[in-house]
Amino acid sequence: MSVVKINVLTVPAEQRETLEKRFASRAHAVESSDGFEWFELLRPVEGTDNYLVYTRWRDEDSFQAWMEGPMKAAHQGSGTQSDERPKPAASGSTLWSFEVVQQAAPTSA
Repeated sequence: MSVVKINVLTVPAEQRETLEKRFASRAHAVESSDGFEWFELLRPVEGTDNYLVYTRWRDEDSFQAWMEGPMKAAHQGSGTQSDERPKPAASGSTLWSFEVVQQAAPTSA
């Protein structure tokens, strides 16, 4: 059964462009990860400062393997001054987890 992980990022209006540019230039390591099925970055339209980072995985083990491997490596510097990462665009983050119990796709005409 597939699992969905939604990272809810609180992004102040002045940081939206920065966040979107960083996602556009990301390393794309997730796409080649075993068990990865889907990714979407969802921009808020009204009433919230929360972006949603939607990923779908074959199973929880696939997600955890990505978290402990490629994701962890991509979000860590080597600890040297020259390798400091820029300040995060998001001011907060919450991870939501779901299991896919039903799904539908468009029917062909």
